[in-house]
Amino acid sequence: MNDRYFDQLGSHLARKIYAGPKGAIRLAVLTRDLQEWLAKPAERPLKVLDVGAGLGHISAWLAERGHLVTVSEPSADMLEAAREKLASAGTPAEDYWQAALQDLPARGQQFDLVICHAVLEWLADPHAALAHLHSLMRPGGSLSLAFYNRDALIYRNLIKGQFRKLERQQLAGVGQRGLTPQQPLDPRELAHSAAAAGLQKEHESGIRVFYDYMPPHWQQLAAEDEVIREELAYSRHPAYAPLGRYLHWWLTRD
Repeated sequence: MNDRYFDQLGSHLARKIYAGPKGAIRLAVLTRDLQEWLAKPAERPLKVLDVGAGLGHISAWLAERGHLVTVSEPSADMLEAAREKLASAGTPAEDYWQAALQDLPARGQQFDLVICHAVLEWLADPHAALAHLHSLMRPGGSLSLAFYNRDALIYRNLIKGQFRKLERQQLAGVGQRGLTPQQPLDPRELAHSAAAAGLQKEHESGIRVFYDYMPPHWQQLAAEDEVIREELAYSRHPAYAPLGRYLHWWLTRD
């Protein structure tokens, strides 16, 4: 298995994910969390690295708030799309790096905040990536980590009665245009790897804790603003947060 990048799939991602309720929910939860978990206003702009920045949504949000953002993305197409997004908002990034996550520590820079959203599940060795992320954080720095939740995928297949698929452990996505990740992550295993890498989890939210389980006709009937309101309300509830299709963790470096 190799790492998977998204060359020539930017428009596909924009249409399938970011243009609809799924992307709106994700962005709402992530930005709410960042707003709260960054706590008090920083005395200075934070030095931020957005790893696997995709189309640049979070980079743009942080840059608009005055932080010094470096955008990193292995796909040339996606990196250019992020560059255009930040430029159109009038908040260009400090730098743009076309590089894989594993190659970033060699650049010798450390950051107050590292963003790594929906990246690990596309890597051949997601657990090893945590040590790389640790090395990119200054002492006392923070990591915003969002990843595809294996538990939620199993639960979704149980609801659909796809028992043979579960028995065969056929959870990975297939095909070059499919958007189901190749490495859905077990949160307990990832927590163990994070601790071994010197990262301490401080906060957690679930992303899409109920929307992905709604029958399609109910999804179509639900108003997007109401869905987002309820997703935010239940994203940290102890019974529902672990059901999020993605989990968002806030980790700090020892």
